[in-house]
Amino acid sequence: MESLDDYLNFIAIVDAGSLTAAARNSGRSLQSVSRSLAALEAALGAQLIQRTTRKLHATPAGAAFYERMRLVLADIAAARAEVRSETRVVSGSLRVGGPALFGSTYLAGMAASFMQRWPEVNIDLVLGDRHADLVTDKLDLAIRLGALPDSSLHARPLGNLRRVFFASPSWLRTHGQPATPAALANLPCVVRTIGRDGKRWPYMLDGEVRHVQVAGTFRANDAAACNEAVACGVGAGMAPYWQVRRLLDEGRVALMLAAYEPPPIPVQAVWHASARLPARTRLLIDHLAVQFFSLRW
Repeated sequence: MESLDDYLNFIAIVDAGSLTAAARNSGRSLQSVSRSLAALEAALGAQLIQRTTRKLHATPAGAAFYERMRLVLADIAAARAEVRSETRVVSGSLRVGGPALFGSTYLAGMAASFMQRWPEVNIDLVLGDRHADLVTDKLDLAIRLGALPDSSLHARPLGNLRRVFFASPSWLRTHGQPATPAALANLPCVVRTIGRDGKRWPYMLDGEVRHVQVAGTFRANDAAACNEAVACGVGAGMAPYWQVRRLLDEGRVALMLAAYEPPPIPVQAVWHASARLPARTRLLIDHLAVQFFSLRW
């Protein structure tokens, strides 16, 4: 019989786009993730995932099941948090670190909704373009984007950020749709001078991560500036989907190379391994997990 872990595993597979990525993001073995998916499909009597040479895709039945289960599991997580905390008086202060742009776009609102639920908790949000240091910045909790290096910190996965290739309509009219990401090596691109993927863009091909070296006449150390430059037609870009969603809605940019999208970026909450978590910190982590789970990246 299928279990809650099987449902969570299925959601993780669809979000990550591959069994390997789902296993890596959840800290499980590839065999365990594959067995869990097979058990769920057998129990439901339906194929949920279509396996191709490049990427995994949800079948029509799997896509419908995914949408329903996302909401159900978010409700379960919220109910668990509520049961654990309903008899407690939660108060005190929390210092929470996170990336500047991501923090102002998402974390601020999530922190505000948490404070509405727990009005006796004060939150000090510490945002910046570098990884917040829990010791130096005296943080109770930090939100990290990307794979975590080996450390003594405890972590909880919150979600995965889809990454996309995109360009302006004028750039596409001039240069056409590139057939593969490798073609970007000979086309003007907008280069971010921060992060390890600045000039070496990852993409997926036949289930493997590959890279293309890009160059261009516009470079910047700010994500918003780079995205705006792409919208102005200076070059093609690669960015997390959430950063360019507004530009897409406005028609200023369009997605391309969808079959080769880079691996998603994991989002994780981290805290001191030696620290005994106060109720307010545990509740905030649960709240963030529910909030992130309800978003479409």
